[in-house]
Amino acid sequence: MCADKTILIINPGSTSTKVGIFSAGKMKVHVSVKHPDDELRKFRNIWDQYDYRREAVFLVLRQGGFTMDEMDAIACRGGNVKPLPGGVYRVCADMIADMKSGIYGGHPINVGCLVAYDLGDQFNIPVLTADPPMTDELCTSARYSGIPQITRQSNFHALNQKATGQKIANALGKTYPEVNLIVVHLGGGISVGAHNRGKIIDVNNALDGDGAFSPKRAGTLPAGDLVKLCFSGEFTQEQVLKLLAGKGGLFAYLGTASAIEIERRIAAGDTTAAEVYEAMAYQVAKEVGACATVLEGKVDAIALTGNLVYSKVLLESLTKKISFIGPIHLNPGEYEMEALAEAAVRCLNHEEELSAYAACEPITLGVPYGG
Repeated sequence: MCADKTILIINPGSTSTKVGIFSAGKMKVHVSVKHPDDELRKFRNIWDQYDYRREAVFLVLRQGGFTMDEMDAIACRGGNVKPLPGGVYRVCADMIADMKSGIYGGHPINVGCLVAYDLGDQFNIPVLTADPPMTDELCTSARYSGIPQITRQSNFHALNQKATGQKIANALGKTYPEVNLIVVHLGGGISVGAHNRGKIIDVNNALDGDGAFSPKRAGTLPAGDLVKLCFSGEFTQEQVLKLLAGKGGLFAYLGTASAIEIERRIAAGDTTAAEVYEAMAYQVAKEVGACATVLEGKVDAIALTGNLVYSKVLLESLTKKISFIGPIHLNPGEYEMEALAEAAVRCLNHEEELSAYAACEPITLGVPYGG
């Protein structure tokens, strides 16, 4: 058994780098190194942040009194890679090359994977990732958009969705492949997934801002009006994309993405804040209802996870709208760091086999993933 193994976890975000040390079955260190906007503006692109992010990792190691020689594995949050089924993967040269190509998008997590990969090579320890954002288990019908040139993509909070699914299944006294769940990740982005017997067969593309609008993402917009906006001459492509994911949602309407600030305004009698917040809950509820139809009404539980679950106003409104669908389980916060560590331990224990990144074939419409 590998209960005594020590795992370094690396999870970069847009404005921070989360670093953890998992040892003897517990998270010994969990630090979020903040990156001020004025520092990040010095870099032309995410790859220029390599040394900056690497130093954040070593800062946490030094402060915790750890060295790389003590690590048995590195677990990093997966980057923008080709669509693949859920599982644990060794971070390999092909994976890094796909991230660097930019074909599947760009995010600081890509730099984190490169930092982890290089550290693994330098210190001769395995580097693993689990359930990356482009985890794709969509059923065939979920891929169709209505226009042949556009295929719906799976890009969401897969790691936290899967980890939450496992927790809820355990709470129900069953295994994850035995249950049907609707998991709602409520954070800076919002994803609502239909979990059918261990596979997420439908979910909104949360990275691009589809689905319900969220603190900083616009949600699915009226198509005709979006086209007119794009061709109005008032916005560049980059600006429109930023409106969809980064400057949309609560931020666009209220000038803040902070649920704490919005609840303060509501308590002070701000009717606009109350109306916008209620509209977000309304849209999330519609996504939950849609997933219920995908599961044909056979829903064992609805799980609410992410930091917005701490919002009493949002929770009360959402619960009122969806409780008739199935029992609601609350899992506030995120479990990404723990999920990565536990995935690494399972592989070190030979309880779970590593999936091969190179073996993941392109997905085509009309052919369910995996044959």
